[in-house]
Amino acid sequence: MSDMDEAMRRFAVPDREDLPEDVRERIDAETDRAGFTPNVFRAMAFRPEHFRAFFAYHDALVEATELEREEIELVVVAVSGANDCLYCVVAHGALLRIYAEDPHLAEHVATNHRTADIDEAHRAMCDFAVKLTEDPARVDDDDFDRLEAHGFSRRAIWDIGSVAAFFNLSNRLAQLADMRPNPEFYDLGRDGE
Repeated sequence: MSDMDEAMRRFAVPDREDLPEDVRERIDAETDRAGFTPNVFRAMAFRPEHFRAFFAYHDALVEATELEREEIELVVVAVSGANDCLYCVVAHGALLRIYAEDPHLAEHVATNHRTADIDEAHRAMCDFAVKLTEDPARVDDDDFDRLEAHGFSRRAIWDIGSVAAFFNLSNRLAQLADMRPNPEFYDLGRDGE
């Protein structure tokens, strides 16, 4: 184990020099971009094949989408709040604060998106994502009709559902591994930043 041990508490984090070159390069690129290495990268490196697949799908969800990045982060935080996932609430809460330019929104969405200061379209989006998370068998045509009434296309609804589904997976992996949020995430997107 290395100095990356605080990334997760239930599995050994591999030493950087033991990782395949492409995994090291991806971690280094993220570290350069963020200014620190988000612990999810260190934790997922436990299984390099899974690391590659996980981040390839993540990248597709945020790059090839009908949704704005703020909307993606709204879904992630609402789903992660419903799942009580500390890592994703803290890490993606930081991203939501940054993309929404609102230092308080993430905590409101994570705690109860229904009372958060978001518009009706985004409330419908979060309602759908949380319903898919908590009771997926109850998702029906009325949910699609509501989203379409708020201007979401079928492709956008697919994207909302895909982000929700992926972060249900991510939340469960974070909980399985007991991933710990980086201290840096707590301050990102706050007043004055």
